[in-house]
Amino acid sequence: MFNTPFVLLFALLLTLPLLFLFAPRILPPRRLTISIPDELDDLALFRRAILSSVHPPGSVSRLGSTNAKPKIAFLFLTNTDLHFAPLWEKFFNPSKSNQRNLYNIYIHADPDSDVKSPGGVFENRFIPAKKTQRSSPTLISAARRLLATAILDDPLNSYFALVSQHCIPLHSFRYVYKTLFKPPTESTWFPTRLSFIEVLSEEPQLWDRYTARGKNAMLPEVPFDKFRIGSQFYTLTRAHSLLVVKDRKLWRKFRLPCLNVHSCYPEEHYFPTLLSMEDPKGVSEYTLTRVNWTGSVNGHPHTYHPSEVSPELIRSLRVSNSSFSYLFARKFSPDCLLPLMDMAEKTISAVSGCNPTRPDPNRVGLMELRVEFYRRKKKATPNAFLRLLLLPFAPFGEKVMVGVIGNEDHRKNGSGRRSGRAI
Repeated sequence: MFNTPFVLLFALLLTLPLLFLFAPRILPPRRLTISIPDELDDLALFRRAILSSVHPPGSVSRLGSTNAKPKIAFLFLTNTDLHFAPLWEKFFNPSKSNQRNLYNIYIHADPDSDVKSPGGVFENRFIPAKKTQRSSPTLISAARRLLATAILDDPLNSYFALVSQHCIPLHSFRYVYKTLFKPPTESTWFPTRLSFIEVLSEEPQLWDRYTARGKNAMLPEVPFDKFRIGSQFYTLTRAHSLLVVKDRKLWRKFRLPCLNVHSCYPEEHYFPTLLSMEDPKGVSEYTLTRVNWTGSVNGHPHTYHPSEVSPELIRSLRVSNSSFSYLFARKFSPDCLLPLMDMAEKTISAVSGCNPTRPDPNRVGLMELRVEFYRRKKKATPNAFLRLLLLPFAPFGEKVMVGVIGNEDHRKNGSGRRSGRAI
């Protein structure tokens, strides 16, 4: 007959495999923390970026080239190989001398993921990187690292577009550049440059996300009525990128560990909260990256597969409820590369004008704007009608009118997200 201690020991040994099997499903996932050495490295980088903006060293770039025109900094945040590198290569089209000095590329790749350089325009574009993990402050740090590097590298970087390895361009580079750098005097949207970042304040999960670190953990720096959420992917102006790099106060809150990890997505909270608190009139409150949240799985958006890829899909993804067309889209599986490349010449690379699926806001007349206004069935306020009447007499009235139409609709439909996660 077995004695009791032997039975207990035998039972314990039998349960160990079960613990290893089921513990990851029962226990909350362990979040990657930011070490003090990593934090100090980032602070040193941020200080250099800030000082370079106070005393610009000139227009000579270490990683980029010298050019008199403003540039777009494309910030690739990835933990896998850049599967769509050939498509982006076609988008950047470095053989065109008139545009190869209008952009810079920076890649932050998780050092544990063994990402290989695809060569071409991506050669030597990798920056010193740290470990990243989904739904953790490490993604904030990685994005800030990209922003600081781009600020420090080239004073001509004027817009900073954060994209992932699952993103694709929906237009030609020429279209994207002209859209972002259209002179304010010709713009029908706003008289000054905006940052394009989704800012949402009425999401059903807002309170759970706010209290994920504890009920009062965000106070006093971030009261609940100032807390915002939005897509992780954005296009920021240089001024706002510098603001992000300078921040210390809000970062100390958003880097705190979460008690409720299932509602903790700091990479979706930090940037919209910071920018809406510091410069609410300087942000569009919508993103230029299209995401399909229909049928999302485990907080991930819909992933497009080769059978879904077509010119019609690309055209439909461009369409927004604002005067701005979507410029990028996600999420595409790696095996979509071949069908995307097959139709790139006609659907992406060849497109340099305005989106054919939407009216060109620089060319529509007063009657077309009125038709567009009523077609959307807006709940018009007296101020809206006043702006409409002023359109023939004041150019700025036209800007405000179209801005009102676009901004509100984008807040409703910008990334298509209404539930679940934003990654």
